[in-house]
Amino acid sequence: MKKRNHTFDFLCGLCIVRMVMLHTFQYTGFTVQPWWKELMDWSFYLMCFFFFKAGYFNRTTSGPTLPYLWDRTKRLLIPYITCGLIGNVLFWLFMWLLEGEYTRNPIRFLWIHVYKVSDFYGNAAMWFLFSFYIMYIAVHFIGRVRWLKWLSLAFPFLSYWLWREGNPLWMNLNNVLMGTFFFYLGHWWRLLTARTGRRTEFVISVVMLALFAVGNVEWHGVYTMHSNLFTGNPWGAVINTVLVVCGLSGLFLSVRLPRVPLIGYIGEHSMVYFVLHFPVLYAYRNIALLNHISVRGSWADAVLMLLIVFAFCTLVVPWFERVPLLSGRWPKAPR
Repeated sequence: MKKRNHTFDFLCGLCIVRMVMLHTFQYTGFTVQPWWKELMDWSFYLMCFFFFKAGYFNRTTSGPTLPYLWDRTKRLLIPYITCGLIGNVLFWLFMWLLEGEYTRNPIRFLWIHVYKVSDFYGNAAMWFLFSFYIMYIAVHFIGRVRWLKWLSLAFPFLSYWLWREGNPLWMNLNNVLMGTFFFYLGHWWRLLTARTGRRTEFVISVVMLALFAVGNVEWHGVYTMHSNLFTGNPWGAVINTVLVVCGLSGLFLSVRLPRVPLIGYIGEHSMVYFVLHFPVLYAYRNIALLNHISVRGSWADAVLMLLIVFAFCTLVVPWFERVPLLSGRWPKAPR
């Protein structure tokens, strides 16, 4: 049996923990805390890591187009729709139950939401699966033309231009160019590290992390994948993200990081935590509103929300992953 890569499980687990904390603190109003802003300034790159990981492990995106598209549709687009609809059901349920309480609920239904963004009411995190899906389609067709993948080196510039133009593309697709760039970065990083020994990989990774530490202070900038948003120094954000995703993965790979029990498990089953955490948080916040309680400013609610999310998602992992419509894990066709 092929040995599992614990490095990427660990980094994926960290990304999931950060994401759940972000959405929890958004609901409870703690994202304005100085310590949280500092933490975000040093972990903003983690969503880009999922695209990087996809490129690192991807063997090929070639082959006949229709079977390829159907495979990606089953694995990504169908879970995007089904899990998004779970959020929609919760949204309309609480819109009905909380008709008199929605003066304290910041979410309103806007028709522009149907075509402008790719997240769902009640499950806002689903934008990622749609962008991930479109990215896989893009790299398939890019791979049809020899050397065209090198054009992805220009994608950060094009992403920045889209941002300056007000991110005009519908369905949050302004971030796909950057996602494609990090996909190929992961692919090239794997090719490079495969040609170096563990000691060389370790040295290169440490140097990259040191450069990131300096660059994130001197030329600090943040790239937010969800909204294709550049804040601070835009080129510092891109360069620093390249340095840290390569540096962290290379460092842990070179030292053969062992399995980290809790974080590793979350990383192994990241899809479950990703698609279910937001509906759980959404339901908690609105059940509190039903009882005329606001969770904003409550550390007790913040801690309880985190505990419930991770406990619930961990509990349903075996069941969830057996349902292809939710997990995208379809039985492999016999050869």
